[in-house]
Amino acid sequence: MQIIRSQKFKEEFVSILEYIAKDKITSALQFRKKLNESLKSLSNFAFKYRKSLYFNDENIRDMTFYGYTIVYEVNSEQGSIEVLSIFNQNKIKNLTEDGF
Repeated sequence: MQIIRSQKFKEEFVSILEYIAKDKITSALQFRKKLNESLKSLSNFAFKYRKSLYFNDENIRDMTFYGYTIVYEVNSEQGSIEVLSIFNQNKIKNLTEDGF
C-alpha cells in the first residue's frame, strides 16, 4: 500500500520536530527516523492499530507513537493509506471530525 502524507500532517510534523529540536537536534532526527519507519510498516499491517477514537469509521485508525497520536485512513480499494494528522495526546482539546 502507498503511504500518502496529507499537507496537514506534514505541517504538524515539522512543528513537532522543530519543538523537539529546541531541546536536542539529535532527538528530533531520531524521532523523525523512527516515525517514518513506523509509517512505512503500515503498508503491511494497515489495520494493526485501533479504530480511531475521533471518527466513527473503521478505516480511520489511531497509531500511538511516543505520546503522539497519528491518525490515518486506510483505502483498500485504492491501495493507499493517508496519514491525516499527528498530535500530542496530552495537549488535545475537544477534537471533532471538523478539527482535522
